[in-house]
Amino acid sequence: MGGWVLEVCKMAMYMTFPVALFHIFNQPDYFEEWVTKKKRELYPPENLSHRAEIEEAIRAVREKRNLQMMKAFDEIEQKSK
Repeated sequence: MGGWVLEVCKMAMYMTFPVALFHIFNQPDYFEEWVTKKKRELYPPENLSHRAEIEEAIRAVREKRNLQMMKAFDEIEQKSK
């Protein structure tokens, strides 16, 4: 057959091929543009007006919840008297 030289060459190819591909395809310059584009699609920069609307909605929900809790506490207090 091929002997030990062939086996050494095959083993070298089996080991270097995946390592070489890993090195080539994991270069930051290779996919930096793609990654930044995807991040901007998934997490767009915040708009200050949107942020203000969200904070206002959160405040309104908290006020409503606090009023409901206060009514519930008043009812419990009146029942206990």
